[in-house]
This record gives sequence, C-alpha cells and structure tokens, in this order.
Amino acid sequence: MSEPVAKSIAKPLPKPAPESVPYWQAAAQHRLELPQCDSCEKHWHPPSRSCPHCLSDKFRWSQVSGRGKVFSFVIYDRVYHPAFATEVPYVVGLVDLEEGPRILSNIIGIPPEQVRCELKVQVVFDDVTPDVSVPKFKPA
Repeated sequence: MSEPVAKSIAKPLPKPAPESVPYWQAAAQHRLELPQCDSCEKHWHPPSRSCPHCLSDKFRWSQVSGRGKVFSFVIYDRVYHPAFATEVPYVVGLVDLEEGPRILSNIIGIPPEQVRCELKVQVVFDDVTPDVSVPKFKPA
C-alpha cells in the first residue's frame, strides 16, 4: 500500500483595500512605498485616504528606506493555518521604520529566540506568487 501524498495548501494572499493597492503594487516590484503627506511631510502605515497626523487628504506615495528597528514581537509556536505548518515557529513583529511609521510583518533570517527589541532590520520581499510579494524584515 502506498503512502498518502500530502496535499499542498496555498497560503492566503493579501486582499488589498483600495487605499493599499499602491503599497502592494510597489511591493511586487520590491519597493517599500508608503503614503507621505504633502502638508506635514510625514509618512504613515497602514495606508488610508488622509494623513493621520494632520488630516490632510493631499499626499503622494514615496519610497522609504526599509530600514528600522524591532519595537515588539511575538513568536508563534502554534499552527493557526495549515499552509504555515512547516514554518512554525515564526516571528511576527512591529518594526519602527526610520521614516517614522510602524509596520507589522514577519522577522526572518534569524532564529526566533535571537529576535529582540531594538534589533536593526531591513526589508526583504517574499515572492509568494509571480504577482504578489510580501514585505518582511531580516537583521540589517
């Protein structure tokens, strides 16, 4: 009797809201872009239709450095979705970008037990499909 073949389960893909479409388009080209206010010049994340700092609705998308520091993190040891079963344990962290915004993403390229607050990180892109890349962070 032959062994059952394990079925590959697709990871869920981002479903961009209209406000975040430019963010995901830039990520697919391996660029980290965030909204930047034309009035106060501040960046923000997650994307929205107006600046959370001054409430202006005048903004542009601009590329940011992708450099930052881990503000906080959690290590997931439990499988919450079967598509991630082979990745446990993994780290989800809040990264303070040099430009100011805080972004939620995975911290990769380091054993989970070595991740710490204030760890300097740099964005990398996980090409999930030919059209979708997810920004993640690795030690700088």
